[in-house]
Amino acid sequence: MGLKRTDEFRQDAVRIALTSGLTRMQVAEDLGVGMSTLNKWITAHRDTDVVSIEDLVSTDDLDLAKENDWLRRENRLLKEEREILKKGEIVFRRWSADNGRTSSLRA
Repeated sequence: MGLKRTDEFRQDAVRIALTSGLTRMQVAEDLGVGMSTLNKWITAHRDTDVVSIEDLVSTDDLDLAKENDWLRRENRLLKEEREILKKGEIVFRRWSADNGRTSSLRA
């Protein structure tokens, strides 16, 4: 029969496995536990508060994700504005042509 590990050891092992960037195999070898044992601990602790979202994602990554979302919204808005301006140009050209005026705008 193997060593009985404490709950604290198990929680730390799960946190390391999920946040270190190492493979589970490397973590298991480093901690001296079997791969299946580590996987069981991870499964058992998956729904607990062993690992918070801050542990999984760095603050810089969260900031980048927020900035990326903002830039995507801004890009979408600018595309919509450009489409509106294109439609306005078409309307203006038709109006100019109907009134016998020439437009200096290009298609």
